[in-house]
Amino acid sequence: MFAVLFACLFAGSLQAELKLPNLFTDHMVLQRDMPIFIWGQADKGADVTVTLGDQKVNVTANDDGRWKAELKSLPAGGPHEVVVRSGDSEKVISDVLVGEVWVCSGQSNMQWDVNSANDADIEKLTANFPKMRLITVPQVGTQEPQDNFNGKWEICTPETVGSFSAVGYFFGRQLEQTLDVPIGLIDNSWGGSSAEAWVNRDLLRESGKFNELLSRWEKTEATYDHEKAMAQYRDNLAAWQKKADEAKAAGKPTPGGRPNPPRNPLTNQHRPANLYNGVLNPIIGYGIRGVIWYQGESNAGRAYQYRDLFPLMIENWRNDWGQGDFPFYWVQLADFRPEKDQPAESDWAELREAQTMTLDRLPKTGEAVIIDLGEAEDIHPKNKQDVAKRLARLALANDYGYKIVSQSPRYKSMKVDRDAIVLEFDTFGSQLDSFDTRALQGFTIAGEDKKFVHATASIVDAKHVRVASPEVKQPVAVRYAWADNPVANLQNVQGMPVTPFRTDDWDGVTKNNK
Repeated sequence: MFAVLFACLFAGSLQAELKLPNLFTDHMVLQRDMPIFIWGQADKGADVTVTLGDQKVNVTANDDGRWKAELKSLPAGGPHEVVVRSGDSEKVISDVLVGEVWVCSGQSNMQWDVNSANDADIEKLTANFPKMRLITVPQVGTQEPQDNFNGKWEICTPETVGSFSAVGYFFGRQLEQTLDVPIGLIDNSWGGSSAEAWVNRDLLRESGKFNELLSRWEKTEATYDHEKAMAQYRDNLAAWQKKADEAKAAGKPTPGGRPNPPRNPLTNQHRPANLYNGVLNPIIGYGIRGVIWYQGESNAGRAYQYRDLFPLMIENWRNDWGQGDFPFYWVQLADFRPEKDQPAESDWAELREAQTMTLDRLPKTGEAVIIDLGEAEDIHPKNKQDVAKRLARLALANDYGYKIVSQSPRYKSMKVDRDAIVLEFDTFGSQLDSFDTRALQGFTIAGEDKKFVHATASIVDAKHVRVASPEVKQPVAVRYAWADNPVANLQNVQGMPVTPFRTDDWDGVTKNNK
């Protein structure tokens, strides 16, 4: 009888097992004014109760042990406590705030932390924002969808902010200071990541536009053997070490060329869907206001492909999140690489063009133009403060109702006027201006021969610029800031650079790169 009773009690304790993803930890921020979703795992068929304030929701775990509770929206505020119970198990999440939640994603310029940004020492001194909370998703590249990650929410302090995304933090700080509500920031960026790694592989295949890309990866997947690569590395290292020991014994310098361990392409940040599964899937469904994104460098060699790939990625995220067309704001590629004296083709210019095209393809998108904030010899410009401000302008204007200028001027139309071309711009509530000198820089012009030369340009009025060159008597096309590292100074009066553009649609250098 005692054995039966003990067995029943033991079975009951097993039934009460309860797990929550690390998205749901102390200090988390829930998105205000939206339904709140909390999920986790329990035993098959187990009853689960989620309590938040005066709300109590009962759900049942499915055959896989998964459960998901939906609670009603809450206004900004807190702190609250979330209590999740199943049988004898209980999880208590304390110090929960409700406010604005943003995902900070992309590659290394989003990953670039506060410690490495301009004025890091004094920035950290003032990073006391108890209502701002930060969480980082570790880098896991896999074809298997991940449900959880090793991380937790942290309160923003001088001690915690240093390792967090600089663009993310400075963006969140501007929102916190302007809105005076709690801010939650989720960083899942990965340096060097390719856009295709952030997309569901089935969508890439179904689109029919990325067959060559997928074929190359399928070949790699079928032939790459990491154990074999490691064995070869160990042999090469041993051979190098032998030479190094011989050189040391002979009093000679250590030879160069020490082998580096191989990087596994099957788990990296380029393989299609690796990041979608590894660092995005664990947060999909968590209530957010939107996404800020800084990526593109790794896709510059396939800029024409990016015209379709980037919007597909955004749509993929929105559809899977299930909360409609949430705002998606990105940073256009900065100026980088050596400046060139003469007009030339540029894959980075073509990638910037592909980014800008996405504005017209998808709603609730925005672009922060930063061709004035880069560094020729550093792909990671340290001025992340101004990058974040331009992203914050988009959010404050579009999502929070502030009457501020948020967009860089964009080319609208052109008209040939004898030996010149007059350009019209959308200035979005501002007007054209120039930086440093009144003489405009960055314009080139071409005739039917498609040979671009430097042009003289002048501001006609708030929305028009006149462009001409004595070398081109019958102009047909103009380009502006069309270079890896353009020297260009047209902006609006708020200091936001005019978006790089071209009026022609002539084939670019990346058109056939798949």
